[in-house]
Amino acid sequence: MTLPAPNLDDRSFQQLVDDAKRFIAERCPTWTNHNVSDPGVTLVETFAWMTDLLLYRLNRVPDRNYVRFLDLMGVRLFPPVAARAEVSFRLSAPQDSAVRIPRGTVVSTRRTATERAVEFTTMTDLDVVPARSVVVASVVDAETLRDHTRELGFGAGFACFGDRPQVGDALYVGFDRPAPSLIALLRFTCTVSGHGIDPLRPPLRWEAWDGRRWRECPLEQDTTNGLNTSGVVELHLPAGHAVRDVGGVSSAWLRCRVIDRPGAPAYRESPRIVSLTGAAVGGDVSAVHGAQVPGEVLGTAEGVAGQELRLTQVPVPASSEPVVIQVSGDDERRRALPAALPATGGAEPPAPPGRAPGAAAAPPVEPSAEGPGEDAAGGRRRGGPRGADGRDGPAEGWTTWTQVESFASSGPDDRHVTVDATTGLVRFGPLVRLADGAVRQYGAVPPKGSVVRVGPYQTGGGRVGNVVARALNTLRSSIPYVAAVYNREPATGGVDGETVEEARVRGPLTLRHRDRAVTAEDFEVLAAQAAPEIGRVRAVVADSGQDAGVVRVLLVPRASGERGRLALTQLVVPDRTGEAVRAYLDARRVVGVRVSVEPPRYVGVTVVARLRCAAAALPERVRADALDVLYRYLHPVSGGPDGTGWPFGRAVHVGDVFGVLQAVPGVGYVDEALLFQANPVSRERFARVDRLDLPPTSLVFSFEHQVEAVAAPAAPAAGG
Repeated sequence: MTLPAPNLDDRSFQQLVDDAKRFIAERCPTWTNHNVSDPGVTLVETFAWMTDLLLYRLNRVPDRNYVRFLDLMGVRLFPPVAARAEVSFRLSAPQDSAVRIPRGTVVSTRRTATERAVEFTTMTDLDVVPARSVVVASVVDAETLRDHTRELGFGAGFACFGDRPQVGDALYVGFDRPAPSLIALLRFTCTVSGHGIDPLRPPLRWEAWDGRRWRECPLEQDTTNGLNTSGVVELHLPAGHAVRDVGGVSSAWLRCRVIDRPGAPAYRESPRIVSLTGAAVGGDVSAVHGAQVPGEVLGTAEGVAGQELRLTQVPVPASSEPVVIQVSGDDERRRALPAALPATGGAEPPAPPGRAPGAAAAPPVEPSAEGPGEDAAGGRRRGGPRGADGRDGPAEGWTTWTQVESFASSGPDDRHVTVDATTGLVRFGPLVRLADGAVRQYGAVPPKGSVVRVGPYQTGGGRVGNVVARALNTLRSSIPYVAAVYNREPATGGVDGETVEEARVRGPLTLRHRDRAVTAEDFEVLAAQAAPEIGRVRAVVADSGQDAGVVRVLLVPRASGERGRLALTQLVVPDRTGEAVRAYLDARRVVGVRVSVEPPRYVGVTVVARLRCAAAALPERVRADALDVLYRYLHPVSGGPDGTGWPFGRAVHVGDVFGVLQAVPGVGYVDEALLFQANPVSRERFARVDRLDLPPTSLVFSFEHQVEAVAAPAAPAAGG
């Protein structure tokens, strides 16, 4: 809810008249007739009426003026934040040479008759190298490595674990080269021998060496039923996959280790493997919602202070890299500016017909400075500032101007520029006349006739980019051997740009903290400014122990999930976001105050309930609605009594559960409701509780609620 606009003057008509009569008694004591019939009092009431009209208009300042007031205070509308997702590219078959997925490759959702396609662009190159398995071995009881490579394809196979597998036994598969961020496909030929386990939940964990430790590999598919039958295992390897020496054998290892999975039965005997082959069949790369705009010419400098130019594509997401503005030198002016490009001098170019804001259209690129560019297999056309070697970077004859928040500390020789990410407005330093009549230049002025250009930048962003898993399934660029593309997990982090109403709320808070963190509330407001993609911020000050006085800033990302369901990985704050908040607060904290930026502790909670349905209510529908209500109510971002997220440190009562379940349509009454604390990582459920207490730094996390809906008994037949 937005804060109401302040009442600048709350005096009423009668108060104005009474104030005027008091002034009459002080300034003109001989005027004693204050009756309404007196002509002078009539004039007083007339002017009071006119003043009341002025106050009425004053208290209704238009939004444009209010935005100007916010602008004077340094409040700018936050640009949108682009969602990010890890996109997987699957090859049609293992290749004998490396397949490159170039930076700028575009993938999207499917376009329908009612919805436009949502585009994502890859931010780095991905090389799918022809990595293949060359060593198969095992380690039993933490002993030496047993090499089984020569046993593959002969006889009844070999036991990959001990005779009775123990926790820690492992099957090792060595590749001939590292396969960072790639998809490994392992083909098994097995004999049915690993008895005792649940094939749907085998006590196994796939791991790969990332250069520092064994990191768990996400499992795409496993059709071997826990290495019991012939099939395939498809894994996603970590980005740091590296070579390691294990038992005297150096290889790029991945392993399958026996673990203790709570609630799952263990092996009674070891699986036997006849043959095993592995190869890289794809890879994972990070992609960002929006389009990559190649470098473009903004116009020519007029040689005057305060010149304004404008980007052709807006908005620029807050999560993207800073925009690079460059100005040409004398020897580059004619070569860099195409003859057909007019010197706009800051005028906004007309938008192409039919193009929506943020569309991935390629504006003109200077041909002589960068060359004709290259189309990397249908990817973005690379342009903008480049060096002589063709790589992205500063070019000779061009000067890079530093982007700053304001020109308050800029000198007349500082090459500074401001960029409004929301409107795309690029401003150079102004010339200000001081009180004594002198003038001062804030920031340097580009030479007259010089060319102003911008390097490659990103456009797009917003909540529309938070697509669900497997939604990015269309490859918009043509790349050989790529058979499929998909995102394993939902895209997260997309936030719409700030509205004027939201800025009206932030304006009074800005006046309160004045860009300095003193109180706990100041830390929360400033952290939200540093990272708009954060959904909730909580500052807690420790009052005892070795961390007494430390301000713990807890960050919760914006995560929605389908029907309130969340994966624990969706609540992980990206490292770049945490670093941005930490650096922002460090520059604004009081000297001597220690700040810790971290996530809250998530406490899993499981509800087990039995509901009695009302007459004519469908049990399956009631059960589904009840589960949706539980997941939405016990939600760390959008749950709680007021729907703004479960309050930090608020205990969970079984009475709350009864209340929300009783309000579900079709529920006659709640027969039973049990509350359990759970560990979402180990999937362990603890003892039943009636009240789950949470410390001030904790939030609830819904984990596998169970609801049974019992149909209402049939009405007895009427007596004959």
